[in-house]
Amino acid sequence: MGGADATISALPAIRDVVAAAGIAPRKSFGQHFLFDLNVAARIARAAGDLSSGTVVEVGPGPGALTRGLLLAGAKRVVAIERDARCVVALQGLIQAAPGRLSVIEADARGRRLEDCGEPPVRVVANLPYGIASRLLVDWLPADAGVKGFTLMFQREVAQRITAAPGTSAYGRLSVLVQWAATARILFSIPPGVFVPPPQVHSAVVEIIPRRSTETDGPTVENLRAVVRLAFGQRRKMLRSSLAALGDPEALLAQAGIAADRRAGELSVAEFARLAKALGQRGVRYATSSR
Repeated sequence: MGGADATISALPAIRDVVAAAGIAPRKSFGQHFLFDLNVAARIARAAGDLSSGTVVEVGPGPGALTRGLLLAGAKRVVAIERDARCVVALQGLIQAAPGRLSVIEADARGRRLEDCGEPPVRVVANLPYGIASRLLVDWLPADAGVKGFTLMFQREVAQRITAAPGTSAYGRLSVLVQWAATARILFSIPPGVFVPPPQVHSAVVEIIPRRSTETDGPTVENLRAVVRLAFGQRRKMLRSSLAALGDPEALLAQAGIAADRRAGELSVAEFARLAKALGQRGVRYATSSR
């Protein structure tokens, strides 16, 4: 073990860091602190080679996963934390890894990942449950400088991200993620490794952005609008659920999709065709159409 790694490993246990800082997890922040350093190390290993570029961690809390990333050889970690108490608790880790860890006290929503550090950027995080899905949708499609994501979600959310058409978990999140990336569940994590333990199991998901060469595909805003309407009334036929788009039957015919089908039956590619047809009719939704 190198000197830097030995210094990090010699830091107090996460439980002791939390106790010394007097931090109690806040429900309003969706905080469930990871205490198990073995689990943190497993997540860090799953992220692959971290020896170049920048690792962005959102919601590091008291720093268990942050330690795992540094011990796994991360060249540079930028941690974004909105809780000032946790920022203070991370100071010892900053000192133990000089020049390798920066902590930004900020809300991750609205931040451009490619601006966080030298590419390639990898995002590795135990995301706050309350905003995890929104963050992922905001990050995709990802800039070319973003290599991939290794993210922890509630297991139910992970299943929605990776769901196939025709399954009960398949929905808006499935389409938006799978259109922009490939996604797979790596492993599950039990509630007992967190404080407080959540009511559900968690799962770590690998998400690799697609580097499409297609230049005439749909805009992300139009895709989000179509998916939102279709799954907003998922039990209805598309001719009804897409009524807000104007002449939905003509739009569906243009995309080569039968009007009596339902949202859960369409593939990701079919949703993309539908959103592309919408654009060809001159409709351009604003970025806020999510």
